[in-house]
Formats: sequence, structure tokens, C-alpha cells
Amino acid sequence: MFVTHLLFMMPSEFKIIQQLANSQSIRRDEVVLGIGDDAAVLNIPEDHELVVSTDTLNAGVHFPDNTFARDIGYKSLAVNLSDLAAMGADPIAVNLSLSLPDPDSHWIQDFTDGFFSLARIYNVQLMGGDTTRGPLSISVTIFGMVPKGQAMRRSTATAGDSIFVTGTLGDAGAALLGLIGELKLNSKQQQFFSERLNCPQPRVAISKALREVASSCIDISDGLLADLAHILDQSKCGAVLYEDQLPISNTFSDIFDLAGGWQLPLNAGDDYELCFTVAESNMQQLETIQSSFYVPFSCIGMVESRAGLTMQRTDGSMHTIDPHGYDHFKK
Repeated sequence: MFVTHLLFMMPSEFKIIQQLANSQSIRRDEVVLGIGDDAAVLNIPEDHELVVSTDTLNAGVHFPDNTFARDIGYKSLAVNLSDLAAMGADPIAVNLSLSLPDPDSHWIQDFTDGFFSLARIYNVQLMGGDTTRGPLSISVTIFGMVPKGQAMRRSTATAGDSIFVTGTLGDAGAALLGLIGELKLNSKQQQFFSERLNCPQPRVAISKALREVASSCIDISDGLLADLAHILDQSKCGAVLYEDQLPISNTFSDIFDLAGGWQLPLNAGDDYELCFTVAESNMQQLETIQSSFYVPFSCIGMVESRAGLTMQRTDGSMHTIDPHGYDHFKK
């Protein structure tokens, strides 16, 4: 299914395709036909629905230009797995499209090492894609499945639901500020934050466990406030957040004031944690689920019937907040 563009064909384009194909070791029963034809063929069980998502990562936008190829490969798949996690879907296969300025076989090998290291963990098969010459850009389309009627959505939160997030917030944003010199970090801090930025952990297993208890779900890619706002807008609800319950890592706590307080945990993107809502009737079941995972679940607020988003500060005062996060087209 890898398509070649004759007008822009690199001399070693077919070698790149072969290199990618040779790195593929996963075979899924759902993939009837993969690499080698004009299109792939998937067979989805009758009692499941197909879930599809696409993400593009561009050099200088989604990752710094000097990012290691292995990290780029890993993250290009991780962010797509995170999209499936937001839906409660089980990943099956991916298409990978690469735009490369040069046919560097060493870079491609490092990229595939990162990509397939994660693909093997989640049993995801590469079944096709595209290669072309141009600025460094990676597009991944991921295919998953979910039992019929069980896909989690953004539009189904209701007043009285508790709002939860997995993991911690703001670490990836701190990494970016450290890399561009806007935040002074020591080597240990930078290493910790960079790991969170370059190698996020898709919460696929957690999301599948949440399908029966979460009333809505989204992954945090553009910042907590911006992504939570999508749930509230589509569910036609508002919410109150509790400042003293927002989860941050110990490393972030050490630089909290230096990093601008709650700005990064609330607004920075690239956390790829899950933000989900749970009705009071499902709280006991949620506690059982949480005990099965090492990742913490933090209750950070409550869905309200009235529109708008407010923050209850540590001192008990209430403040209206304007959700905003990363916007690709905002000047």
C-alpha cells in the first residue's frame, strides 16, 4: 500500500519502503491484506465497531528539530494510541506516511526502532502508508475496534459527574521551556521532563477498563483546560475545578514557582493523559479499577449544569477561567 510519487521520487525510496517492511514483525488476524498492494484490507468482528484517528507531527512544531529519531518514531505512534485510548478502543493497525528531506538510512532505522518498540507493546501492525520527499513530517492513521455501543465520547458528561485525570500534568510543557531556554533546569530535571515529552505513555489499558464507568473521556494533548472545554462544550455543561487537587509530579513541584505556578499544568499540551468524568453511581467501581493500575487517578473537579468553567483556589475563593491551550493557527 506504500504509494510512490514519481515526480518527487528519491533514488532509494523503494529501499526505505523495504526497510520499513522488514522492521515489521507483527501480524494481526484482523489485517487481511497489508503492505504490498494499493490498499489494505481489515476484517472487523461483527460485534465491534471500527475506530479511526489520524495525527501529523511536523519538525519544529510538534518536536524540536534536534529531537532524536527514535523519540520521534515512538511519539508519532504514541499520540495516535492516546487518541484511541480516549475512545476506549483496542488498537489494531496503522498506516505511516513519511515526508523526508533526505533518505538517511541511519535516521530511518532509529525512527523505526522507536516506532516498532511501541508497536510491539500494543500489538499494532503496520499495514501501509506513503513516502515522499519534503520537510520532515510524519502522519499516522491508526485503526482500532471497540465493542458496539461502548466507545467513550466527549458529549456525554452530565451535571454531578466527578472529573478525573490520570497521571500528572505540566511535565511535557516544562521540558519544552527547558529546551528553548525559558526555564532553567538542572540535567536531572531536564531528563525527567524530556522523557515525559518525548515518550508519553498511552493509557490504552486504563481506557478499556473505564468503558463501563466513564460518562465521557478525552486525551490531554492541547492542555487540560482546552481539552476539558471540549467535553463541557459538547456535553452542554460547565464545571468547577479544585486547584489543590490538580496532580503534579514531585519534580514539577520542585520548580513550581519558577515555572509560573499552575500555568503549565492547566494550559501546556503534550501530557497525553486521560481526562474523564464519572457519575456518583460508578465511583465504587472506579475505585476497584484504580487499584489495578500504578497510575494515579485524581479527582480534580465536578461537572455543573450551568455553563462556564470556574476554579476553586486553595484559599477557597472562586475565579472564572478562560480555557485555552495550544492552537496551531493562533498567532
